[in-house]
Amino acid sequence: MFKINSMAYEVPLVSGRYAERFVEFMEGRGISRQALLEGTSLEAVLAQPQGVLLTMKQVIELMGNAQRFLPDEQAGFEFGQQLDLQGHGLLGFALLKQKDYRELASMVVQYLRVSLPILDMKVSCSGEDLRIALQDVWELNELRPFMVQVYMGSIYTLTSLIGRRFHFEFDFCTATSKEKWKKIAPSAFLSFGEKSNQVVVPLSGRPARDGNNELAYYLASARSKEEVIDDEHMEVVARVRQLVMKYPGREGSLERVGERLGMSARSLRHHLKSAGVSFHLIRSQVRKTFANRYLKDTNMPLQKIAEVLGYSDQASFTKAYRSWTGETPGDMRRGVAQSSQR
Repeated sequence: MFKINSMAYEVPLVSGRYAERFVEFMEGRGISRQALLEGTSLEAVLAQPQGVLLTMKQVIELMGNAQRFLPDEQAGFEFGQQLDLQGHGLLGFALLKQKDYRELASMVVQYLRVSLPILDMKVSCSGEDLRIALQDVWELNELRPFMVQVYMGSIYTLTSLIGRRFHFEFDFCTATSKEKWKKIAPSAFLSFGEKSNQVVVPLSGRPARDGNNELAYYLASARSKEEVIDDEHMEVVARVRQLVMKYPGREGSLERVGERLGMSARSLRHHLKSAGVSFHLIRSQVRKTFANRYLKDTNMPLQKIAEVLGYSDQASFTKAYRSWTGETPGDMRRGVAQSSQR
């Protein structure tokens, strides 16, 4: 598994839309919002979920709380089934225009890797079978089976656009009977205790897709055009945050991020402006988070921190840090040292 730096858990990354939908799902099971959010920092954060991005630390906090109320092993899968194209706030209308099933699956996977970056996914073809494999990114510990089920449930719903027969493989065991699983996933064969988490979709014998009819169906039930556009802009914001988190230094410039997203700097600025944020703000937030962690948790020299974060010199880093916090990096480090001596 790719090792994520502990600082990354503090970076806003996951749309609050998912947390709000999960809270609603739990309320439908009789668990109050107050009980679910008790002891977390999320109650105020979720007041405006559409414009909020949660850190992985907050996601883990929320899901950890929920585990106390979820004796049902199928809950994660059932929640995932609610995450259809609209549930993800997709860009799904462009996806539906794809005539080729493999291309459609690849685009769905690429979208989910950006919009819900908790697990990673890889799509491949073997003969007439399409495979979507889940891959670990974060250290989820006891929450991992639940999150795997969320992804699998959503894949079950989304792959209904591709086929009608699925084979889901889980690398953990379940005490729930096959009959109960069949009730919530009638089109699938589910097996547990396998070597990996993946979905196999047979494509042989599938007729050509009628993209126009499927597109019309989804458009008829979609939200307004403005809301869809807003969601696409927020998708870009999430992707930008992800890339800046991965490249907090000079490789995380506007131009370089734009190149990785396949768009010009001007187009990227437009998307971010439409979402109500700027690239400078996003990059500053990420840099501030990384800087605080380096200053508090390491003995890395200030000049080296400035270099890692992409500043031309220590003075530039100091000026930026003072604008964020009102104090210099040296002040922060001295304060931490004094606190540890008390």
